Amino acid sequence: MVSCNGGLNQMRAAICDMVTVARFMNVTLIVPELDKTSFWNDPSEFKDIFDVDHFITSLRDEVRILKELPPRLKKRVELGMHHEMPPISWSNMSYYQNQILPLVKKHKVLHLNKTDSRLANNGLPVEVQKLRCRVNFNGLKFTPQIEELGRRVVNILREKGPFLVLHLRYEMDMLAFSGCSHGCNPDEEEELTRMRYAYPWWKEKVINSEVKRKEGLCPLTPEETALTLTALGIDRNVQLYIAAGEIFGGERRMKALTDAFPNVVRKETLLDSSDLDFCRNHSSQMAALDYLVAVESDIFVPTNDGNMARVVEGHRRFLGFKKTIQLNRKFLVKLIDEYTEGLLTWDVFSSMVKAFHSTRMGSPKRRLVIPNKPKEEDYFYANPQECLQLLDEPLRVI
Repeated sequence: MVSCNGGLNQMRAAICDMVTVARFMNVTLIVPELDKTSFWNDPSEFKDIFDVDHFITSLRDEVRILKELPPRLKKRVELGMHHEMPPISWSNMSYYQNQILPLVKKHKVLHLNKTDSRLANNGLPVEVQKLRCRVNFNGLKFTPQIEELGRRVVNILREKGPFLVLHLRYEMDMLAFSGCSHGCNPDEEEELTRMRYAYPWWKEKVINSEVKRKEGLCPLTPEETALTLTALGIDRNVQLYIAAGEIFGGERRMKALTDAFPNVVRKETLLDSSDLDFCRNHSSQMAALDYLVAVESDIFVPTNDGNMARVVEGHRRFLGFKKTIQLNRKFLVKLIDEYTEGLLTWDVFSSMVKAFHSTRMGSPKRRLVIPNKPKEEDYFYANPQECLQLLDEPLRVI
């Protein structure tokens, strides 16, 4: 049994890892339980977001997956006759074979209760890596209702021409958690601080926003994003789909972006209100809809390198290295400050932004390996190299 933690894409990667772990331990997996206690407080079950029957049948040649425990084992769990633990982060398969499998054999039921980033990025057998991809790209489909709505949004956008999906992670939870308040007024800064102290499991409380920003650890603001996209030469008439929740500061903070790109849209403006009734107040289902649109977009631009940004980037790599602009925030905020202070002309600013990002467009690259520093490596799900046909390699069947 596994319980996932975090938002949609954090859980998505964890599901892929845990299916793979179950397969290589040759044990039965119960359909994963999703996080209902995170900041988003989403009560959605697995079956509310993913097509559970497809998940089970598409992977039946690899691993036995059941919707729930058989009655005999359910009774054991009810009586407390099982073992519960979080696995160790960034582990390889020998950890699961040598330390976790004996626990399954001993207790009959093992509940892994924290499953994000519990499998290494690198140093795993290629068959392990390819199964992670098979689960991610074939086994995990959203429910027919979410998939159909996603197709409808993409079709509405396609009818009007190319579209860019902007994952504008300028939402209250991100700003409060990270301590980033650049461009906020004193009341807003106070509001963000109050939220940060309200969540005891957010460990960092006293944060210098400007220091964080200069280190590239803050999501770009809407104003910084408008300057960056314009400097990159993005057509101002492109449809700009905002994949995000409510932007902190509302229309006031969005003004610079909507002035620069007048065709800003989001799911709420493209669909009738009734279309979203089934997933309203269910943040993971809303995020699933944004995920589908982001994967299909002509260009994908995340303003922060969180889980959605990385998992969508990897999915787009899998689909043929579709353009994903990986913004370097530390470089950009330094340059933006120099430009706004009059130290750079627009032409110099624009040419520097273009030159720096010319090799950060989602093109083929080797995954970065840093021994003993897995958090600093390229994330497997952002660049699932073993599952991609790289341009300098012969064709391989996945």
